[in-house]
Amino acid sequence: MTAVMEKPEKTEAAEPAAPVVAARRVSRRVVIAAILVGWLVLFALLRGKHTLALAAAELTDLHRWFNDVNDSIGANRNSNPLFLYFFNEIRLVIDNLVTFIQGLISQPPEGRPVPQVGWLGVVGIAGYVSWAVGNWRVALLAVAGFTFLGLQGLWQESMDTLALILVAVFVALLFAIPLGVWAGLSDRFNRVVTPFLDFMQTMPTFVYLAPLTLFFLIGPASATIATLIYAAPPAIRITAHAIRSVPETAVEAADSLGATPRQALLKVLLPMSRRTVVMGVNQTIMAALAMVTIAALIDAPGLGKTVIQALQSLDVGTAFNAGLAIVVMAIVLDRVTTAASAREESARRSGSRFLTWRRPLLGAGAVVSAVLVYLSHTYVWAAEFPGEGGIGTSIARAADTATTWAQDNLSGLTNAFRDALTNGLLNPFQSLLTDSPWWLVGAALIGLGVVLGGPRAGLTAAICVGLLVGTGVWSDSMTTLGSTVVATVLVMVLGIGFGVWMGRSPRVDRVLRPTLDAAQVMPPFVYLVPFLALFGATRFTAIVAAVVYAAPVAIKIIADGVRNVPETTVEAATSAGCNTWQIITKVQLPMARSALTLATNQGLIYVLSMVVVGGLVGAGALGYDVVAGFSQGQLYGKGLAAGLAIVLLGVMFDRITQAAARRTSA
Repeated sequence: MTAVMEKPEKTEAAEPAAPVVAARRVSRRVVIAAILVGWLVLFALLRGKHTLALAAAELTDLHRWFNDVNDSIGANRNSNPLFLYFFNEIRLVIDNLVTFIQGLISQPPEGRPVPQVGWLGVVGIAGYVSWAVGNWRVALLAVAGFTFLGLQGLWQESMDTLALILVAVFVALLFAIPLGVWAGLSDRFNRVVTPFLDFMQTMPTFVYLAPLTLFFLIGPASATIATLIYAAPPAIRITAHAIRSVPETAVEAADSLGATPRQALLKVLLPMSRRTVVMGVNQTIMAALAMVTIAALIDAPGLGKTVIQALQSLDVGTAFNAGLAIVVMAIVLDRVTTAASAREESARRSGSRFLTWRRPLLGAGAVVSAVLVYLSHTYVWAAEFPGEGGIGTSIARAADTATTWAQDNLSGLTNAFRDALTNGLLNPFQSLLTDSPWWLVGAALIGLGVVLGGPRAGLTAAICVGLLVGTGVWSDSMTTLGSTVVATVLVMVLGIGFGVWMGRSPRVDRVLRPTLDAAQVMPPFVYLVPFLALFGATRFTAIVAAVVYAAPVAIKIIADGVRNVPETTVEAATSAGCNTWQIITKVQLPMARSALTLATNQGLIYVLSMVVVGGLVGAGALGYDVVAGFSQGQLYGKGLAAGLAIVLLGVMFDRITQAAARRTSA
């Protein structure tokens, strides 16, 4: 009797649950709508008041203080003990390392007309190392890729870039792998280091440059230090993940056999996590390549400097040729390290017959490489790349011809597309941000942070808004914010369209995923070149480049989220009579909400970094402030403040979207 009476009570208690959840969701949307409507109403009433606008050459007290600090450091650099015995020593060590590697492969050392190892030796070493750590296909790719760099007429620039990458990656891994192992073994250290890694990976590449020049001056040493700092977090994070992913049973077996912690680490943990650690090395190399090219802004030699000079003079052909060289180097480095991570498994699948010949063949390859190195060290013909870069000249000429054709024949279409998006979406939204009173925009951002991410996200937004006001570049920050939000909306449109397509069709996924993977390998600089040819030096160029740069990661995340929706749920919806559109909108996308939120988070971070780089091609705002700070000494303080503003925008975006993702998945 009691059981019979309890049953309806449970039913009555369970019935209101769905309406309550629905009411909460509706109320959140209603609050967001109310915030936006209130913002628009007050904008109409208060437009143009309290906007904190600042002219391009105008400075605030904070900017002047930064300039004074920079001048003071410059005056006391060789007398202050902190610089004399710490910063200067670090700079000297890195500078010597860079000079040493450059003397080996790119710059003639004192007393020699050519580097110690010429092009023939470098190509031989690249092919041999690629074969040793990967396979013969990767070795052919490396030889072909490095030879192509010389045929482009960019051998020395490419070797300068490679020298900086080698030094930066070597020093980064020297610290990153031990820290990653420590984070993998210690929960306490992992909890301490994770927020710092999140913060470092949130910061766009531009932001690392200004503060480092304050301590290490402008030059290859500062560029290398910025590169290694930017490239270290992926190695730390992935190494920690690799150590934590080793099965507990393997560690327990080692303990039961009496292994010491050191023996367990060296004999069990590191060998079993080697493949994942090599993947971390791959990500470090890719991050280093992206940073080295941008570090040309602080006088880093190499391909990045060629691209920047070409972009600043609107020389699309030269920029395209150098950008292509960066892509070729990125593909070679990526394929070599990816093959290295999978070599043992591939070797096991290939059978033992090849393995028995591998060691003698490697020995013969080492002898051939040594001969090539000797020839390149001894003879000028083997040291200096032959020819005058005729292929590069042809590529640049073809790019210029294509640019002229596009501007003559496609300008109507491209200008119409640019004007429609600019006038219909970008200008109105940017006006809402820059012409609203600063306190109104701040209140709206804080309110949206609370509604989307909760009280902590709202508090983070409040702190970031306050600090943005303090930087003195509020108006430029809002301009960058407007471009970033518009670009992110476009990224999500592409992400949902292609992501759903890939998630629903394995065939489409197999076709598109390699292209998306290749797109993620290319450094941000490369994306500016083709759109500079199509749209000219405008902020729209930066936005389109940012969309193309950020879309691959969003598409892949959404595709994986749609694919992970249980088949049984989709089949149930199909059997209930739902059509394809209803299945996508009512089942798959709602159940992939956490993936959509994560894609938005990553899209925002990628877009922000690219929009800022777009300061080189007319995007203005914070990107221009940073670039101007490097080139004009009196604007250094403003450039440093702009870099801080970029960090604050990135942190605010990241915290709100991450909190929203957690609330969505909860």
